[in-house]
Amino acid sequence: MRYHFIAIGGSAMHNLALALHQKGDTITGSDDVIFEPSRSRLKKAGLLPENEGWFSENITKDIDAVILGMHAQIDNPELAKAQELGIPIYSYPEFLYEQAKNKTRVVIGGSHGKTTITSMILHVMDYCGREVDYMVGAQLEGFDTMVKITDDNDFMILEGDEYLSSPIDRRPKFHLYKPNIALLSGIAWDHINVFPTFEDYTRQFEIFVDTIVHGGIIVYNEEDKEVKRIVEASENTIKRNNYTTPPYSIQGGMTLLETPEGEVPVEIFGAHNMNNLAGAKWICQHMGIDEADFYDAIASFKGASKRLELIAAKNNSVIFKDFAHAPSKVKATTKAVKQQYDDKKLIACLELHTYSSLNSDFIGEYEGALDEADLAVVFYSPKAVAIKRLSNLDEKDIKNAFARKDLKVFTDPETFYQFLQSQNLNDTSLLLMSSGNYGGIEQEDFIELIN
Repeated sequence: MRYHFIAIGGSAMHNLALALHQKGDTITGSDDVIFEPSRSRLKKAGLLPENEGWFSENITKDIDAVILGMHAQIDNPELAKAQELGIPIYSYPEFLYEQAKNKTRVVIGGSHGKTTITSMILHVMDYCGREVDYMVGAQLEGFDTMVKITDDNDFMILEGDEYLSSPIDRRPKFHLYKPNIALLSGIAWDHINVFPTFEDYTRQFEIFVDTIVHGGIIVYNEEDKEVKRIVEASENTIKRNNYTTPPYSIQGGMTLLETPEGEVPVEIFGAHNMNNLAGAKWICQHMGIDEADFYDAIASFKGASKRLELIAAKNNSVIFKDFAHAPSKVKATTKAVKQQYDDKKLIACLELHTYSSLNSDFIGEYEGALDEADLAVVFYSPKAVAIKRLSNLDEKDIKNAFARKDLKVFTDPETFYQFLQSQNLNDTSLLLMSSGNYGGIEQEDFIELIN
């Protein structure tokens, strides 16, 4: 088959392009800007567009289908040409469903934890020698791409994102997968630009539960009251399996999970990750992995990229980076690091980078999110606020939102970095939470702080 990707440079899009290329399909693509690591990975595979931009002549009648990414605009000339020629156009999730419609589809949904849970499941499957197709939102150790599609595997594991599918398909991605087996980890209001009220947002999860095929299975976090309400109120004829955070202890900086097999040391930590692990165990059992094998496998799981990822450790100090940006994620991650390293000073640095986090109508949701930190720091770029066409925020707004008078607020990357340089980082946990890069500060610069 021949596929053309409009907006091939996206994180998910370029991984799908690579997966189809490895499968033997012919791939072309276009984009107006392509960043690393997408650029290098596409170039290595011979898939990097010769010129950046959109060109209607890229669309010809011999293309079997066009895959349209969210980065493209609705008036994209290549999209218009494909529509004119009557070429099938798929959003990313639509295409994945087409590839998986004859497989057992396992979809992991939730406002938080879905990437980690999907990654845990894939790690266990790999450890146990089980071949599965998949799509996950983070790079994993031992996996070449974030997407795998075959003709032979029975299962496809999909991270179920609730954001929109494409410029011409405004449905949330996870509404399109029609799972046989599904999981809901938690619900906390996000994507305020698309779902302006909490009720709008939670409605998407109600629809998701109703899309599970009749006779299918939903595994759900009973400790989340919204998840519990939605799953138990659904009239869909599905089996329901609830889970809660399993017992665990922390001894000498090591987390020990209590299991029927005895205490199992695990690489990951934090109550939220123990809760994620419980959900992953249920899913793996439904996929044929017995409990003992699950515990053997999960002990070596080190986490997904940018999910509580240890990037440096020296002189009794540690630096972690995490993708956390939504209030519930920030609170859970900060608490996890403080509990794991309770003998160290915790400096927690959060970059407000997303549309929701920079919105004055939403920012009050962060109240108390950084309370576990000994020193709490917030960075944001006024330029990012202007680009998103939001009303200005000032230091007072930020401090009031977090309800923390001693909060340090920075808007200039250099000043923020100089502040960190001025701190005594001995016996310290430095936690960096961002979906951006603090105005251009490289990871190596942060590592230098303790070298």
